[in-house]
Amino acid sequence: MAQKKYLQAKLTQFLREDRIQLWKPPYTDENKEVGLALKDLAKKYSVKLECCENEVEKIIEEIRCKAVERGTGNENYKKTGIATIEVFLPPRLKKDRKNLLETRLHITGRELRSRIAETFGFQENYIKIVINKKQLQLGKTLEEQGVTHNVKAMVLELKQSEEDVRKNFQVEEEEQNEVELKEKRIQRTKRGLEILAERAAEMVVDPETTPYLDIANQTGRSIRIPPSERKALMLAMGYHEKGRAFLKRKEYGIALPCLLDADKYFCQCCRELLDTVDNYAVLQLDIVWCYFRLEQLECLDDAERKLNLAQKCFKNCYGENHQRLVHIKGNCGKEKVLFLRLYLLQGIRNYHSGNGEEACEYLNKARQLFKELYIDPSKVHNLLQLGFTAQEARLGLRACDGNVDHAATHITNRREELAQIRKEEREKKRRRLENINSLKGMGYSTHAAKQALHQASGNLDEALKILLSNPHMWWLNDSDPETNSHQESASQENVDQLVYMGFDAVVAKAALRVFRGNVQLAAQTLAHNGGSLPPDLQLSAEDSSPTPSTSPSDSAGTSSASTDEDMETEAVNEILEDIPEHEEDYLDSTLEDEEIIIAEYLSYVENIKSATKKN
Repeated sequence: MAQKKYLQAKLTQFLREDRIQLWKPPYTDENKEVGLALKDLAKKYSVKLECCENEVEKIIEEIRCKAVERGTGNENYKKTGIATIEVFLPPRLKKDRKNLLETRLHITGRELRSRIAETFGFQENYIKIVINKKQLQLGKTLEEQGVTHNVKAMVLELKQSEEDVRKNFQVEEEEQNEVELKEKRIQRTKRGLEILAERAAEMVVDPETTPYLDIANQTGRSIRIPPSERKALMLAMGYHEKGRAFLKRKEYGIALPCLLDADKYFCQCCRELLDTVDNYAVLQLDIVWCYFRLEQLECLDDAERKLNLAQKCFKNCYGENHQRLVHIKGNCGKEKVLFLRLYLLQGIRNYHSGNGEEACEYLNKARQLFKELYIDPSKVHNLLQLGFTAQEARLGLRACDGNVDHAATHITNRREELAQIRKEEREKKRRRLENINSLKGMGYSTHAAKQALHQASGNLDEALKILLSNPHMWWLNDSDPETNSHQESASQENVDQLVYMGFDAVVAKAALRVFRGNVQLAAQTLAHNGGSLPPDLQLSAEDSSPTPSTSPSDSAGTSSASTDEDMETEAVNEILEDIPEHEEDYLDSTLEDEEIIIAEYLSYVENIKSATKKN
């Protein structure tokens, strides 16, 4: 199959270079049947390719039929507005002929999914559709999602079994339950990531359990992210990690939607940030790898663009010839794994594009890197005996060119460095939480405290000055139950406390109405403003009314609220389970799959060479 695709790509190249239009005479007659001139064309190209004339003629005829089909579809679309969609099925259902579906573009994504399921024999809830490198949105029309005539649609199958016919009802029921569970997993993934991203964006996380989605530079230190981009970045990283977890389990059909979602959120971040870290480059490799493992590489029109983008990002991040990386880390052995996969995918893409020489060049680069990165199992065993993990052993040996003693020292030093960095990062977050709690203790809401600290670059005294100078900030997100639970109306006792401090009774009462009985905030504001309320707060005082006290039934909570909280906890925990503990997990690979694929595609290239020499 791979060799046939190579010949198809080469012949397509020749046809374009010679400006041959197979759908027109003399190659196609008025009845759209094959013309006699096609045999002469096959003979010409078989000599050029030095391969069997009959095989070349057969492939050219397939290309001609597709061109005629496309032309007929174009004419039909112009007349009727009915578009043709090329549907790429999962590997187990692939056939030599194209799978075409005609439809109007005003239908919804849900209707298209239903049509595809009915036409090709799927159950509707068992599949996801990817068009233009994005998941098809079920509630929007095809036009709204940029779907056009002659677009390509990829069908992803959620179920993992490849049985064409279910044996009995029990098996069918079990498979349906499996699919429903996987769909629920995807939905829990989305919810869990949203919760984590919101917490990270608002900086209300527990310092003992973070950074679970921190983005770091090459030294492992967290990078300061603009608040406007933090949520998008957290979602991008979360979807990427979840996708990588599915990739490790070889669940490519579920991994791809996660990776595409990650790509969508990464695109909301500034270019400068994406050039600082290698996350975005690694994601491009993971997406192309996923398409390849799904045997849908030909469906990814922008494979070359993604691989070039990955290469450019690596260059920006690591420097020319990895100089920046070596300067920071002292070596680039671990990161070579990424370049091995990059070269391998570039080799595969070139092969399927009919570029045999370029494919051979990239595949040989990948093979050379594999030889450099191959690890003797006995060396891993030696490091395991010293108490290191297999992952640490592989990463350490690659960083130290296979020297066991140097690797042991490297791993130990890296452990100490990361422990110190994590300690500093935890301390930084702990101080921030303490400052937030200090301001909350003075009566300010969580959101007001965080905003003031952000403006004051974390300085508590400066944040307090900001809040005192801008008392209206007290209302920011003032639905925090922790800050509202103790608030009361302007009682005589509270007024007396302020009068005792030296404030006028009328002004004290007005201040307490504004701050809902909070003596601390009222006193701080009056003291800061020379014993009077600022004009804007005086107007607020006139409109203020006592806040109704919370009823016992309200404060008790409900079972449904408890259930929602449990579901959120479950969703978050499921995400955290797939976040790797080791910060360089993405650089760790046994390279077993890569070794097999390199050998496979090099054999295809060698077959081309040997056939040429033979002829």
